[in-house]
Amino acid sequence: MISSKTSNSGAKGHLVVIDMQRAFREAGDWYIPRYDEAARTIARLAASGLEPIITRFVPDPAEEGSWSSYYDRWRSMRLDPADPIWHIDLPGVEARGSIDLPTFSKWGEALAARIPVGEEVILTGVATDCCILATALGAADAGRYVTVVEDACAGQNDAVHAQTLNLLELLSPMVNVIKSETLLNRLPAESSESIRRGRE
Repeated sequence: MISSKTSNSGAKGHLVVIDMQRAFREAGDWYIPRYDEAARTIARLAASGLEPIITRFVPDPAEEGSWSSYYDRWRSMRLDPADPIWHIDLPGVEARGSIDLPTFSKWGEALAARIPVGEEVILTGVATDCCILATALGAADAGRYVTVVEDACAGQNDAVHAQTLNLLELLSPMVNVIKSETLLNRLPAESSESIRRGRE
């Protein structure tokens, strides 16, 4: 159980890992510079005993409505949904399936079914200023407590990462922004020690 001033005292925490995929790790139009730093922090959190729920951004070839214009801008990413660039790339974390959506927000029926109203969505992954932001808003609207782990996320650059976190902090108490060390200190003692050993 994870609790804080922004969540129910007994709220259960669910580690949600957003879109840690090759498309955002490898050099290209959607490259996220601090991807590897976020990945290492996510691996430590996953080692704590919080089973990760992993999502993937997978494009819809139909490109309905404004999505067609979006991919006109990012033509290099107009790739087949089966292309390996959409594979999970998260060293140290075993991916046991994923929730795949063609949208920025990964909040939807699949996550809602696994995280009941009143429980805590612990958000990590990329990009802070896009899919993290969109997912946080969707989850908060749906009555879930949202905790964004700032050093387990990464944005297009440091400035937009910080700006997005500042925006999300305005939504307290529905959304809480914390560091991984703070989250670590809320975990049971045996889990905390497991994470610390992973950092050594």
